[in-house]
Amino acid sequence: MGDPRLSAERPTFYFDLGSPYAYLTAERVSAMFSEAGLEQPEWEPILLGGLFRHFGRDSWGNGPGRSEGIAEVERRAAAYGLPPLVWPRPWPGNTLLAMRVATFAKQTGRTVSFALAGFRQAFAAGRDLTDPDNVLVAAAACELHPKALTKAVATKAVKDGLREATERAAERGVRGVPSLVVGKQVFWGDDRLEEAVEAAS
Repeated sequence: MGDPRLSAERPTFYFDLGSPYAYLTAERVSAMFSEAGLEQPEWEPILLGGLFRHFGRDSWGNGPGRSEGIAEVERRAAAYGLPPLVWPRPWPGNTLLAMRVATFAKQTGRTVSFALAGFRQAFAAGRDLTDPDNVLVAAAACELHPKALTKAVATKAVKDGLREATERAAERGVRGVPSLVVGKQVFWGDDRLEEAVEAAS
């Protein structure tokens, strides 16, 4: 049995805060679903590193196409009217803590506000989310208390929640982020958002 919270009818947006393409999608997805008169998709935090291990892949940021990829992300951000990208250093970094916080944010009904704050910390302000202080700044923006947060991310419920969400995503055919799953169709990539919205219609 899958997670009952993820109904087959409601599209799911899978993200990891370390992905600049997921940032580009996160900034546009809610408005595009609203403009199409559709119910908002479920936002599901998953660990991209877990998908890489599952499928035997690595980030394009570690490969020969890195500089072309960076230029393409910057070009798209400008085309979408987003602020100029500021790349965190290092990038790609380790997002395990940030994604555990995103999982806790989801468990407390703050997924979207925390995700947007985290993405903006990383790619609009260039702050490294490997640093717990930068994650706490994003969390504070959506009223997640630092002490409660520090306790929560060490719990089994949060650790298992992130791991299980990542495993379920892989089972649904999600190979990377951003991905939107609409019914049984997986739309992987920021450039497939329009297609996903059309499929959801």
